Amino acid sequence: QVQLVESGGGLVQPGGSLRLSCAASGFSFSSYAMNWYRQAPGKERELVAAITGAGGSKNYADSVKGRFTIFRDNAKNMVYLRMNSLKPEDTAVYFCNAYVATKNYWGQGTQVTVSS
Repeated sequence: QVQLVESGGGLVQPGGSLRLSCAASGFSFSSYAMNWYRQAPGKERELVAAITGAGGSKNYADSVKGRFTIFRDNAKNMVYLRMNSLKPEDTAVYFCNAYVATKNYWGQGTQVTVSS
């Protein structure tokens, strides 16, 4: 079965950096786009970044362009989110997502808190 497991969240000061990781299993990883979403308290879940199966095309939310980078390692079935210049408004639970065989799959999420 499809499994997505995130890691790498934590507490970081404004201006700091974090790298989130998502380990995927149970499907042909390189054939599918992968996404990172986030959900802040009291807000709807929003798409942060997306990457195609081969990694050749990436898209970002306007709020993170120039600060976040999504990338993947298809040999390891991993997708990453590098986050630089973090702001307090980036505080949220971050989720890895894949749409496989007409079904949406989510990881359990990893908390990112940006605070001094």
